[in-house]
Amino acid sequence: MTFRVSLSLAAGAAMLGLALAATPVAAQKKYDDGASDTEIRIGHTNPYSGPASAYGALGQTMQAYFRMVNDRGGINGRKVTFITYDDGYNPAKTVELVKKLVEEDKVLFVFQTLGTPSNVAIQKYLNQKQVPQLFVASGASRWRNPKDYPWTMGWQPDYVTEAAAYAKDILAHVKAPKIAVLMQNDEYGQDYFNGFMQALGKDAGRIVKVATYDVKDASVESQIVELKGSGANVFFNIATPKFATQAIKKAAEIGWRPVHYLNNVATSVGGVIKPAGFDAAQGIITTAYLKDPTAPQFAESPDVVEWGKFIERYLPQADKTSSWFAYAYAVSATLEEVLKRSGDDLTRDNLMKQAASLKDVEVPMLLPHLKVDTTGFNPIQSVRLQRFLGERWDYSLAAWLAFVPAERPAPVAAAPEDAAPAKVKAKDGAPVKAKTKDAAAPKAAKAPPTAKKQATQ
Repeated sequence: MTFRVSLSLAAGAAMLGLALAATPVAAQKKYDDGASDTEIRIGHTNPYSGPASAYGALGQTMQAYFRMVNDRGGINGRKVTFITYDDGYNPAKTVELVKKLVEEDKVLFVFQTLGTPSNVAIQKYLNQKQVPQLFVASGASRWRNPKDYPWTMGWQPDYVTEAAAYAKDILAHVKAPKIAVLMQNDEYGQDYFNGFMQALGKDAGRIVKVATYDVKDASVESQIVELKGSGANVFFNIATPKFATQAIKKAAEIGWRPVHYLNNVATSVGGVIKPAGFDAAQGIITTAYLKDPTAPQFAESPDVVEWGKFIERYLPQADKTSSWFAYAYAVSATLEEVLKRSGDDLTRDNLMKQAASLKDVEVPMLLPHLKVDTTGFNPIQSVRLQRFLGERWDYSLAAWLAFVPAERPAPVAAAPEDAAPAKVKAKDGAPVKAKTKDAAAPKAAKAPPTAKKQATQ
């Protein structure tokens, strides 16, 4: 009798084992800190105050984006809690706040923390803790290093790619270039400068003067006077919004009109160009990888239409000509896709796995033919040149021809509107993609009010 009972129990256990084995793995829910059946907690820092407060528009837009997500029912049935703190663009403060986010607020990961120096300051800590540092709001090349920092990934085109586009354009189209450089004296400025030097290669000696500034400085006006005195006919402006505005304005005031290349992080019309003066900014060259929501050629694009509806409902006070509102919308949409793909496995390991597995993903507000590919930890790898004409950025041939007599030996050929980005190689053989002028421009953003902590529920 006992023997038969044992057999029955064994048979029952075997049947139960088969049933469990047949249960899909995906149905098993897994969570780390910051995730549950009902919630996903995201951490963020941003300079809502201080010398880079213009970037506060980014955090403001991300909060609005996840309010929209929650209004639609959340992500896989979970609501997003977006916790953002003001770090004032101070790396020491960023470290303090990120530790608070991880150790006290118990976020699942941090997202779009802004600034190269600030992210450098927290990178080692987050990687030691194995907390994803996702889609860093900086184009420094160090974010594409999964071997040493497997928990860190950038999003925007890196500064080396961007600087290479400027260097190639200078060498191709500016006669006898003598180059002056203004750069912020930190990792952000150095990364741009190193990429620029690398792309110039044997022509790096054409740089005749470099002037630096500290983020705590009041003004860069004396540096602009110094750069003009070098006799340079090309100016590479590596500056954040406050200092970029000063540089543009001062150059015009002293009658210095070089071929002016402006780094993409300071291209806001409302936050940079308009305060400097539209007349002072005519002909400035920069890059684009986002659609200009106000450009006629994109007016009927489904993603631009949806972006417009989002702005009207969640950020009615926003300046629609601002690239910062488009940027934050696009990167938030990328994160939403990663979280959707993570399903019910909301562990940090799986989140990072999904973030590093995007391949040819279409993201709203990116230019035509640009897709996100995170497999090399370098999500957006292409840029296009554009030029300031009138009161907006313009990619068209007309914008370039307007300035040809002053500086260029021949007109620049414009690519058709549906052309794919061209690819070039950096001097060390690493892939770098660069220009074709078929895209519209980023625009302006107004600095939002200072925020201490805001949670989107």
